[in-house]
Amino acid sequence: MTQMRVKGFKIFKDRHGKTRCYHRATGHKIDIEKSPIGSAEFFAECETIRAIAEAQKAQAPKAGTLGALVQTYFETEHFQNLAEATRRDYRKCADFLEPIKGTPIHVIDTPLVSGIHDKAAKKIGWRRANMVRTLLSEVFRYNIPKGLIAANYAKDVIPKRRPRDQAYANRPWSIEERDCVLPRAKPHVRVALALMMNTGLDPTDALKLRKDQIDEDTIWGVRGKTGEEVAIPISPTLQAALNSFPEHEAETVLASSRGEAWTYNGFSTVWHRFKIKLEEEGLIAPGLTLKGLRHTVATTLREAGLDERRIADLLGQKTPSMARHYSRSANLAEKNRETMATLEKENERRAKIVKPSLKSVKPDQSEDQE
Repeated sequence: MTQMRVKGFKIFKDRHGKTRCYHRATGHKIDIEKSPIGSAEFFAECETIRAIAEAQKAQAPKAGTLGALVQTYFETEHFQNLAEATRRDYRKCADFLEPIKGTPIHVIDTPLVSGIHDKAAKKIGWRRANMVRTLLSEVFRYNIPKGLIAANYAKDVIPKRRPRDQAYANRPWSIEERDCVLPRAKPHVRVALALMMNTGLDPTDALKLRKDQIDEDTIWGVRGKTGEEVAIPISPTLQAALNSFPEHEAETVLASSRGEAWTYNGFSTVWHRFKIKLEEEGLIAPGLTLKGLRHTVATTLREAGLDERRIADLLGQKTPSMARHYSRSANLAEKNRETMATLEKENERRAKIVKPSLKSVKPDQSEDQE
């Protein structure tokens, strides 16, 4: 039987003998069951895919423009190895630059980038504007060796400062807030908060932490955002929290009430509902965030008198070589034990001097699934 040929599409049988079809340029697949080959539905689907491909091609940035530089950077290994959240933020910045993507490279200079930075601050805020500046700096930096641009014109653009009247994002938790939130949280939420609170782990890293990353009394891992190595001793307080959590089948340390690994969005949703309820009852102040727990650890240790280097070692804020031997981490873990002991003692000291809250609510012992 003669195999049908359609220009721009590949029609073939897979290893199971099932006929498949996809568009060569875009990789878009056609559902043969819904649109059998040779049918009117099949050819209509082919035309739709061709039209989409042509539209995408027309929208592609032209060579020698700012848009082309950004696209070239997005194709680099450096960009692909960034954390998912960072890649997402950079693409949002690229969306902001979309109206000027046709700007010729030869007119790009520091004053132009500074003007873009100023306009971004007015339209999307100072923080996002600084991210646009950072993206442009990375775009220029990685395109200089390719000979596509002469210099990093974003390097000398001064970042915007946080407005004086604007509160800091992810503020540290107070000891009163900690003692209010933990008892009222359901067990599967409480242990997650305890893990972040007693390690300084970023929420994403805490939720992804696997059971095999805990060796006796130490958490071994790598920060997902930067690839930095961490070796965190488990304090008695955290160990007690982990011991109180029921066994589950998930490969992660933390799990939902169903015994399944958390997704970041899933846990964020549960946390947000819980937090809003506490705010409405007047038990906590607005602005409490999961990432604020990381700031809490750093602030507590700094106020306890530890130097920034020791705090950075605990939080994984040092860029290590990926070839560093496991023994290097062992030394780091030993050093961090003193740091963790300081955190434990300081939390205990603060808890003793906090006055009891006027509002008293019994801990929620409900095991209801979220």
